[in-house]
Amino acid sequence: MVTDPLGDMLTRIRNAQLRGLARTHCPASKLRAHVLEVLVAEGYIRGFTEVERDGKRDLEIELKYYDGRPVIKEIKRVSTPGRRVYSAVRDLKPVRNGLGISILSTPKGVMSDAAARDANVGGELLCQVF
Repeated sequence: MVTDPLGDMLTRIRNAQLRGLARTHCPASKLRAHVLEVLVAEGYIRGFTEVERDGKRDLEIELKYYDGRPVIKEIKRVSTPGRRVYSAVRDLKPVRNGLGISILSTPKGVMSDAAARDANVGGELLCQVF
């Protein structure tokens, strides 16, 4: 049993990139799928599909590389099950001077920090990618 499903997915992505894999798998959930949609929209991964393996739903994540190096330099979990981190829209700071993104869970859905500023909503700060 995994206590932090989103953290588990981020670790699987990190480990697959360290090994230079083109794809990785993780168990499917709505939150994971929404976070992956944001990563696809921002250009950090190629895409993802839902597949069935051994009778269970999995997400197959296609990783993205540029000149043989992973596009995602660092991906880290901010809000954990033991320490939730919330941010108002006025407190959202740019990640690495705008070179990265924060992914938030807001009342209007899971979105990047730029989309949250445009929608004028804050929420739980899930992770940062750069």
